[in-house]
Amino acid sequence: MNNSSLQKARYEYSPKLPGMLRHGISEICVNEGAETQSVADQDKIKALFPNTYGKKEITFQKGQNTSEAKKQVVGVILSGGQAPGGHNVICGLYDALKATNKANVLYGFKGGPSGLINDDYLIFDDEYIDQYRNTGGFDIIGSGRTKLETNEQFAIVAEVCKKHGITAIVIIGGDDSNTNAAVLAEYFAAHNTGVQVIGCPKTIDGDLKNEDIECSFGFDTATKTYSELIGNIARDCNSAKKYWHFIKVMGRSASHVALECALKTQPNICLVSEEVAAKKMSLSEIADYIADSVEKRAAKGMNFGVAIIPEGVVEFVPEFSTLIHEINELLAGEKADAFNALPTWGEKYTFIENGLTKESMEVFAILPVAIQQQLFLERDPHGNVQVSLIESEKLFSALVGDKLRARKAAGTYAGKFSTLHHFLGYEGRCAFPSNFDADYCYSLGYNAFMLIQYGYNGYLSKVSNLSAPASEWVAGGMPITKMMNIERRHGEDKPVIKKALVELEGAPFKYFESHRDEWAEDTCFVYPGAIQYYGPAEVCDITTVTLALEHQK
Repeated sequence: MNNSSLQKARYEYSPKLPGMLRHGISEICVNEGAETQSVADQDKIKALFPNTYGKKEITFQKGQNTSEAKKQVVGVILSGGQAPGGHNVICGLYDALKATNKANVLYGFKGGPSGLINDDYLIFDDEYIDQYRNTGGFDIIGSGRTKLETNEQFAIVAEVCKKHGITAIVIIGGDDSNTNAAVLAEYFAAHNTGVQVIGCPKTIDGDLKNEDIECSFGFDTATKTYSELIGNIARDCNSAKKYWHFIKVMGRSASHVALECALKTQPNICLVSEEVAAKKMSLSEIADYIADSVEKRAAKGMNFGVAIIPEGVVEFVPEFSTLIHEINELLAGEKADAFNALPTWGEKYTFIENGLTKESMEVFAILPVAIQQQLFLERDPHGNVQVSLIESEKLFSALVGDKLRARKAAGTYAGKFSTLHHFLGYEGRCAFPSNFDADYCYSLGYNAFMLIQYGYNGYLSKVSNLSAPASEWVAGGMPITKMMNIERRHGEDKPVIKKALVELEGAPFKYFESHRDEWAEDTCFVYPGAIQYYGPAEVCDITTVTLALEHQK
């Protein structure tokens, strides 16, 4: 196959490891820390995880390797959506495994967790793995969204492990996948299978984060990729001076991606879902907030701008959440058939009008017709509105347009308002990983094997001190149960890893908040440009603004 010059050069890149992992394998020992407890619901989590709860945090350091010398046969899966750097987790795992003992074997189970259940795998060798070093994507073995959560599934996985003599499974995934890793680890321990489970923290959304996980992998590369595109759009906007660009960015619930892109590019507007929820902002209030920026800029002769909209923002608008809930009730069961049988949108509209409360109907009525219809077209397997399909960038630009027409009629606004819309999502999930993600992911994989070698089960591969150069990173592990709490899911209490939303008292948001009024009125755009892989470290190895602000010394 023909490879691009960059691709060839990236194969040759040697990822940087934390200092304590740079010693030979024989010189890495364990330093045990304090016993842990879950972030909440301690008694319930302890009862659910009697064999894996309360274990100690550990860090690796230079010293005599005291692990038991035995052949390791490890299985690895990629779970959930793609994130840049996943290939390097597997490469780091493979390299550490082979450096420890050439006879060690790494199985890659294909297509995510279902590969483990269906026993669909390949066995990695040097030639195969070398094609994927420092590259984006999950195509090395593919991924999937099957959840490992039932005892029947666990029993099948245990049989597959027994068949191949597998000693450990590494699950590379987000909060749900690592929750499943913890439950599988508990099952393996309870049934004395001798199989260990190690998790690795992945998601571009940035919401797998806590006092132990400073950053999930992929967030750095994805936000740099989006910010390059937003910077390009902003520069075009500042050149043409005639469009307002509404740009939706990925991030299912939390607004970490939107906030990081705003910190990098300084747009005129960036909505933060968590703030919308905290202030109980209505659609009308949000539209007024954006319209104020348009009006102030128009008064200075600037009929152009950039607004960043997080993917999940409408769910955080209280009145919109209520509307969604009412629509789900309105179309429950047989009522959906009656609605779908109506031949015209006018008749359907009357059906809706008769079924919603007065307050929700007022919200529904101000939505553009295309958005109204989206709410009734696409349902998920549970019969609910698929909020992620709502084109919120078009919704807000339409609502702002309505506000500006009213202001024009009142004589308070005399500018022009022409809009363009963008959704940045899949463009960032499989990008060539930045040096930071290439290094971080390789370290997570290498470190995962050290946890296996030392016999840990139900642990997360943990690399911290990430705002410092890689040589100063700290490698170790923590019990996954430490991150868990109990949440209601489909009417049942379930142990889950707590999603991290943007903290409105945190340094990243506070910095944004202190500058946004100026950005809203003036043109303060920053153009980050493409990710740099070669050159001075302060350009190539730079981390996210979020991480830098959170850990500023």
